[in-house]
Amino acid sequence: MRAAFADTVGLLALWDRSDQWHEPAERAFSTLAKNRTALFTTSFVLLECANAAARRPYRVEVDRLRIEMEHGGFVIHPTQEEWRGGWEAYARGDADRAGVVDHVSFLVMRRLGIAHAFTNDRHFGTAGFEVLF
Repeated sequence: MRAAFADTVGLLALWDRSDQWHEPAERAFSTLAKNRTALFTTSFVLLECANAAARRPYRVEVDRLRIEMEHGGFVIHPTQEEWRGGWEAYARGDADRAGVVDHVSFLVMRRLGIAHAFTNDRHFGTAGFEVLF
C-alpha cells in the first residue's frame, strides 16, 4: 500500500483557497488520490487544523475529514514514547528547530514507515522525508 502523511500545512493549504500554496497542494492531493495513496495523520495534526480553522469557512471540512479518517483507521494516536521523544527533539532544536507537533509526526512516520509528507513544510525535508509540494 502506498502511504503519505498529511501535515497541518498541507491540509490548510488544501482547504484555504487564499493560501499561497493552495494550487500546488491541490495538484499534489490529486496525484495522491489518483495513485490511491493512503493518507495518514495524527490526532495532534487534526487538533492543529481544527484550531487554525475555528473561525474559517472550511471549519466543517476539518471535522468531516476527521470523521472520515477516524472511520478508515487513518488517524494515528501517538504513543507515550513518541510524545516524550517529540518533546526531547523539540528541546534540542532538531530538524532546524521544528515545532513539537512536527517532531511527534516524524516519529510516527518512522514507526509506520512513511517517507512522503503532504506538505511543503521544510522541516519535514530537513528530517529526511520527501515533501510533496
